[in-house]
Amino acid sequence: MSYFYSFRAHSGGSRIWGMKNILYTIILSFLFSFSVFADWEAGVDAYQAGDYKTALKEFRPLAEQGLADAQFNLALMYEHGEGVVQDYKKALKWYRLAAEQGDATAGHQLGVMHHYGWGVKTNYKEALRFYRLAAPQVVQSQYSLGAMYYQGQGVNQDIVIAYMWFYVAAKNGNPRSKGNVNVLAKEMKPKQITKAEKLAHECIKKNYKDCG
Repeated sequence: MSYFYSFRAHSGGSRIWGMKNILYTIILSFLFSFSVFADWEAGVDAYQAGDYKTALKEFRPLAEQGLADAQFNLALMYEHGEGVVQDYKKALKWYRLAAEQGDATAGHQLGVMHHYGWGVKTNYKEALRFYRLAAPQVVQSQYSLGAMYYQGQGVNQDIVIAYMWFYVAAKNGNPRSKGNVNVLAKEMKPKQITKAEKLAHECIKKNYKDCG
């Protein structure tokens, strides 16, 4: 399974985490002057043409100015080693800066990096924290929470909560979660399945917050 997210060709990634949404919108309206937009488009065109060094040259100043989508793309390029030597620590830095502006997928990637020890010491509790923050908008975070509860990583193993998160992710279109729901159902008693599905529906109503 791939844990990587795709390069962004358009500005406006997933946003979470409260009032920063409003502040980001205000800042973005100032940042995206004609020249900034031209630089963004030049970076996108270069990346899509496979000219990663030029893309990096265009994105870096935008990232340093605080454009979260440029920060995300820069992080992704460091994570993949595109136009630069692969450097998880630098990827972590730029994902963190994007996440601080409310970028949900950047927050998810922080969870991934703490989960697997990329650029940072493996820390399951931090991974869980980032996944929970991103879960309202990132389906892969919902899947990852299910996997961590099933494996008992950073939490006590709990097959009911694992099923709940997989069920939620499956409802939101994650194909791997559908298979996991079917597999777990064979390990569970009917009462456990009923409880897990009830919790899943409650979780959805709560917008995936405080779900376990």
